[in-house]
Amino acid sequence: MYEIVAREELAPVTKLLEIRAPAVARKAQAGQFVIVRVHEEGERIPLTIADYDRERGTITLVFQEVGKTTMHLGTKQVGECLASFTGPLGLPSEIERYGTVLCVGGGVGIAPIYPIARALREAGNTVLSIIGARSKDLLFWEEKMRAVSDELIVCTDDGSYGRKALVTIPLKEMLEGGRSIDRIWAIGPAIMMKFCALTTQPFGVPLIVSLNSIMVDGTGMCGACRVEVGGQTRFVCVDGPEFDGHQVDWDQLLARQRIYLEQEKQALELWQHGHACGH
Repeated sequence: MYEIVAREELAPVTKLLEIRAPAVARKAQAGQFVIVRVHEEGERIPLTIADYDRERGTITLVFQEVGKTTMHLGTKQVGECLASFTGPLGLPSEIERYGTVLCVGGGVGIAPIYPIARALREAGNTVLSIIGARSKDLLFWEEKMRAVSDELIVCTDDGSYGRKALVTIPLKEMLEGGRSIDRIWAIGPAIMMKFCALTTQPFGVPLIVSLNSIMVDGTGMCGACRVEVGGQTRFVCVDGPEFDGHQVDWDQLLARQRIYLEQEKQALELWQHGHACGH
């Protein structure tokens, strides 16, 4: 069993859990993910590693409560345990000394972009970062991102904090201004990553995205996470989760994410009813 050793509410629907998982923490690298189950009969869900501490033997997860399993996970308290915690899975980020890199995090994507930005800076890169959320109350880890960035731009959609803009606006301005950028990472909702790809493509700067497709086993066997990248079928769990953002078939990915919306809604309603009744 995997004990929760710390818990934090980062935003109204965004939770942080620090889990004791020494074997996973020993091998975890930026860009990888884990698959967790809240209880023995629970759904297996993939969550990107937001941080790791090899000495403490812990993994930090940040997630939004959007469905039955993430809402259930959000009710867990310090001292409680998760039924399973599998990882690290997926290929780690390709961390090298590129020169000047740009890290873009949107919404909950700020969490997984953080260890990548940190690793890139430790490798000797100049790290520029843009983070954004719909509003100030949904923004988190600004100071952590500032600590690993040479420059940081903060945006909110509604202008309640930082600059009133989508993250693609300062991204485009940097590229149009002739700023020398050798590689870009963008992590956030699929629609945000799609528009980062559309924004950067004319400038020819490599764009790396971390895909969040539907996933079941996480080991390449089930095929549920398949995506089209460069006209070829790839599995996010073993070939990714990071891919060339300019090669991803975004429309197919977005369509596949909507396949089980009705079932997800029913599962959430059943769980909420049972939770309200104390079951």
